[in-house]
Amino acid sequence: MKRSLSYRIALGGTLASMCLLCQFITGVFPVFYIVMPMICGILVTVMASETNTWWGFLMYLAVSTLSLFVTPNKDAAFIFIMFFGHYPLLRPYLSKIRIRPAVYLLKALIFNVCIITYFLMTVYLFGMDELLEEMGEFGKYGGLVLLGLANMMFVSYDYLMDIAMEVYLKKVHPKISSKL
Repeated sequence: MKRSLSYRIALGGTLASMCLLCQFITGVFPVFYIVMPMICGILVTVMASETNTWWGFLMYLAVSTLSLFVTPNKDAAFIFIMFFGHYPLLRPYLSKIRIRPAVYLLKALIFNVCIITYFLMTVYLFGMDELLEEMGEFGKYGGLVLLGLANMMFVSYDYLMDIAMEVYLKKVHPKISSKL
């Protein structure tokens, strides 16, 4: 069903404001600095499924830009920009690849490149390189352990995105579209 331009703009504004609220919550509850960008990624997926990938990308750009200026927790803004904002837009294209092991390897490669880049940006942009030096021997292996844990979290997130979209499409979307 083709939606009007005003519908797409209103939906994008509403979902973007929900994303910014999630990002702002990370300033109040810093423990959610990864969970809230994950939720924002699901909202980007909703935008892309209701309209198209281009509108999802526009929403990603808007939320990324505004979250850098508005949200107090810059870690949450960076991790959204570096991975959780654009990955939901790439997922449908990755799923079109017929060779399943290639899909999993490509997803893992994208995740690891994004997360390592995020980590390096965070360390050197915020001047935390002294902290890594102070950690000594644990710092070397601690990073690898954290990367392994992050990869396990990614596998869970990727699986939960499928479940979240299935719930949205079966439960929420029919109730919303029946009112339009």
